[in-house]
Amino acid sequence: MTAEAPDDARKRHAEVSELVEEARWRYYVLDDPTVSDAQFDQWFRELLSLEETDPTLRTPDSPTQKVGAPPSGDFAKVQHIARMESLDNAFNEADMAAWSARAERLAEGDAGPYLCELKIDGLAIALVYRDGKLERGATRGDGRTGDDVTPNVRTIQGVPHRLRGDDIPSLVEVRGEVYIPVADFARLNEQLGAEGKPLFANPRNAAAGTLRQKDPRITAQRPLRMIVHGIGVWEGAEEPKAQSDVYDRLRAFGLPVSDLYQVVADLTEVNAFIEHYRVHRHDPAYEIDGVVVKVDDFRTQRELGSTSRAPRWAIAFKYPPEEVNTKLLDIHVGVGRTGRVTPFAVMEPIVVAGSTVERATLHNAAVVKAKGVLIGDTVVLRKAGDVIPEVVGPVLALRDGSEREFTMPTHCPACGTALAYEKEGDADLRCPNARHCPAQLRERVFFAARRNALDIGGLGYVAATALTQPVAGQEPVLRTEADLFDLTLDKLIPIRSIVRDQDTGAPKIDEKTGEPKVVSLFSNANGEPSMAALSLREQLEAAKDKELWRVLVALSIRHVGPPTARALASAMRSIDAIMNASVEELAAIKDIGPNMAATIKEWFEVGWHREIVERWRAAGVRMEDDEPAQASGPKTLEGLTLVVTGTLEGHTRDSAAREIESRGGKVAGSVSKKTAFVVVGENAGSKYDKAVSLGVPILDERGFGVLLEQGPEAAAAVAVEPEP
Repeated sequence: MTAEAPDDARKRHAEVSELVEEARWRYYVLDDPTVSDAQFDQWFRELLSLEETDPTLRTPDSPTQKVGAPPSGDFAKVQHIARMESLDNAFNEADMAAWSARAERLAEGDAGPYLCELKIDGLAIALVYRDGKLERGATRGDGRTGDDVTPNVRTIQGVPHRLRGDDIPSLVEVRGEVYIPVADFARLNEQLGAEGKPLFANPRNAAAGTLRQKDPRITAQRPLRMIVHGIGVWEGAEEPKAQSDVYDRLRAFGLPVSDLYQVVADLTEVNAFIEHYRVHRHDPAYEIDGVVVKVDDFRTQRELGSTSRAPRWAIAFKYPPEEVNTKLLDIHVGVGRTGRVTPFAVMEPIVVAGSTVERATLHNAAVVKAKGVLIGDTVVLRKAGDVIPEVVGPVLALRDGSEREFTMPTHCPACGTALAYEKEGDADLRCPNARHCPAQLRERVFFAARRNALDIGGLGYVAATALTQPVAGQEPVLRTEADLFDLTLDKLIPIRSIVRDQDTGAPKIDEKTGEPKVVSLFSNANGEPSMAALSLREQLEAAKDKELWRVLVALSIRHVGPPTARALASAMRSIDAIMNASVEELAAIKDIGPNMAATIKEWFEVGWHREIVERWRAAGVRMEDDEPAQASGPKTLEGLTLVVTGTLEGHTRDSAAREIESRGGKVAGSVSKKTAFVVVGENAGSKYDKAVSLGVPILDERGFGVLLEQGPEAAAAVAVEPEP
């Protein structure tokens, strides 16, 4: 006889069980979750651990023995012909190895091959076809009873009302996932925002809410889709022998089946599939949160059987969450280099997609209003891969009345100037005091020092702030960026910087004086120039000899990034030629156009802008490029666009670009379907992944040499095969 669990374990099990049941109800029934998937998984694993330690806690009422949640009260209830089960989860290779070993032990041998497919983050549903005709569609509910949503299912694009083909079962129940494609979700939220309606937090909630509309006409107007991933019942026709056979048959019947699955031989290949989609998680048109692995053979599936809630022949590998919940502590505004005033969220720090996030842009006041967030809300935070963190929306059910609205300031927080829209209909407020606003100056100086501008590594954000902002009564050294190349060691030595908290960015306070702590930035304890000061001076001297396009980028002319700057420099060769050119002459340059030409012309007509150019020229900054050497061969890359990424041994990024441009090619900063080749070096990163996903030919350094010497046809023959 097993002894009862200790009181503290039983109490904790009851507490967590209540949390899990509440979360399930909100997720499956209300479509209004208040906790993140990661938090739910953590609670569920805790229950499993408690029950593993003491099996007396594993009762039929435990959430670990149940599936989904009871159906809602808004629809007719239907009994599933066969129980719809859930899936056990794996989070690492050790979990997968344990599942595979258990399957092999129960099967008394190799349980493979395995079918790997993507785990769509949508709403589970079962469709019943009788004599080939769609009879019913129902949500999973608690696995035995679901909501009858047949009228809404009939509106889903791609779901046939009648099956086609030969040897159709007299009765078949298919299971799948209803979802909204990512691109359609963005458009749906834009439409809802324009109508003044609440936005959906994510595509899964949007799909669930849409499928449960009482009026099928509303469902029909929204972009629901479905992918079928299994069967519950199959009668009256030859039964398939494997999961992969089912997919072939269902596709022949006209049902929507994914092409993104793969049958593999063993666990090594399973893990390779998982790792591939960990990197390419955002390639599919729909959101995924993991990979489902199934034993392919149906006879082996029957041998393995199921637990009270999940099949032993399948498991879901879940990726780290890209959506989490955190507290919105405040909304501040920042001023950019062009005067744009942007609200941003300040949140309780939280780990999402592998990094700690505590700030996220909110773009403008209209976006804050559209998202419906209040200061003090618990919010859904999303960070998809390398994408900038985004506040998706509030968790309305957790509001307690203490939240307050954000009010966009009317005056610049840095200089006090009244904010204004540049023209009617603009979404962004701007500070028009470009000449004297210290925040704009700081951002422009920092931007000028970036790697793809003047490349002054010693002029980071802290240094740019110290040079442009008054500290403890000390006047800033830089009044405009015109002063940049006049910085001497004598001017650098006295500069001090406010010490800020690494997490919050708030100034640290000296306990004795009550004032913000400050430190010397460019001098040592003896008052002599520090290594940072000496290094900055060397880098400033080196920057004077940079190419013209880099100088153009550093001037912070709106819309003039590296590609446009390269085009200007290549066509005009000198800053004087650009300043004196007419709008028509500028617009005639490839990739410039009349609007950008007018912006460039207007910039050079401002007196203090021209002062920057003349002061930099007087300090020795090179304002023209040497005449290009005559190309030794034909324009072999004429009309082709290439992307260079990573570190090449034989070329810098700039020299590689010059080689391409000298042969008539164009260098772009991002990969698209129009890209002819992507040249990759060490640490190529996301651009390599994008090239693989789009099928763009990839060249290593050897292939790049072939491209330059022999042309694109020869290079295509030596393009590297992407890693699986």
